[in-house]
Amino acid sequence: MAEERVQKILAAAGFGSRRYCETLIDDGRVKVNGKVIHLGDKADPDKDAITLDGRMIKTSIKKIYIALNKPKGYLSDIDEMHPAPTVNDLIGLEEKLFSVGRLDMDSEGLILMTNDGEIGNRLTHPRYRHDKEYEVFVIKEPDDEQLEIWRRGVVME
Repeated sequence: MAEERVQKILAAAGFGSRRYCETLIDDGRVKVNGKVIHLGDKADPDKDAITLDGRMIKTSIKKIYIALNKPKGYLSDIDEMHPAPTVNDLIGLEEKLFSVGRLDMDSEGLILMTNDGEIGNRLTHPRYRHDKEYEVFVIKEPDDEQLEIWRRGVVME
């Protein structure tokens, strides 16, 4: 295998999206052959020793894809600082999976869980222009003014 950017190698190994893997590198948690690396650094996963938090990463892993109906009360994003249960708790695998897309804690619906960072990137990155459709239930029927606001788009934090 040829050299690749380390964040791409980490994403392919199931550590999250490329963007998340970039934060791991920025935080100084990733080393190649014992040296802390920087964004853009490359490595050959067949020849170089790549570690995250001091643990050697496996680069030849079996890809896992799970379609999960996320119930209310579970986080779809992995947040080790948050006490709420996550969708990984529902799956019960030792393998760390990440969700492709997000549903908030009070939402329920279909979510894809995988350890394949490349497919996660291809499904979520705006450049691939995948349409997303959501069905929302509201307590009362919105008036014309509220509908016009929604049509223009709502910026969420």
